[in-house]
Amino acid sequence: MARPLRILGVDPGTGILGFGVIEINGTSTRVITAGVIKTPAHTPLEDRLLEIYEGITKIIEETTPEVLSIEKLYFSRNITTGIGVSHARGVVMLAARQAELFLAEYTPMQIKQTLTGYGRANKKQVQEMVREHLKLKEIPKPDDAADALAAAITYQFMARYGLDKQTPTV
Repeated sequence: MARPLRILGVDPGTGILGFGVIEINGTSTRVITAGVIKTPAHTPLEDRLLEIYEGITKIIEETTPEVLSIEKLYFSRNITTGIGVSHARGVVMLAARQAELFLAEYTPMQIKQTLTGYGRANKKQVQEMVREHLKLKEIPKPDDAADALAAAITYQFMARYGLDKQTPTV
């Protein structure tokens, strides 16, 4: 029997970073943990990034995932927010690299398409599919944690069905 696979999904942000770890064992999938890392708004950026780095490193050490599935940066309107998100992505990717995790990146549209079949699905539709796929009674809260679980599930689907060249099959 194949060893269970753990995937760390991350919804990056400097104020609130969502994370979720799922475990795939054959055809079953379960949530190991999900939540957020919050950093104080008026703290210097370097301190916020350190807090994110230390938090994600602790999650990696405690849950031992093999894969990091992270949302790719998408600039819609606010480039300043996008730059902050890119800093958060960088420290998460550094922590993952130090732990020798496989890295998979997906755009918001890819995540929506994978979970709902529609690349322009709204947040509620994606969250409902997360709830359904993981057989949860309620949609995970806060939204950032649900989004992180969606990133992890996207890797699971991409790997299972060979839909992405970057992703080895599971």
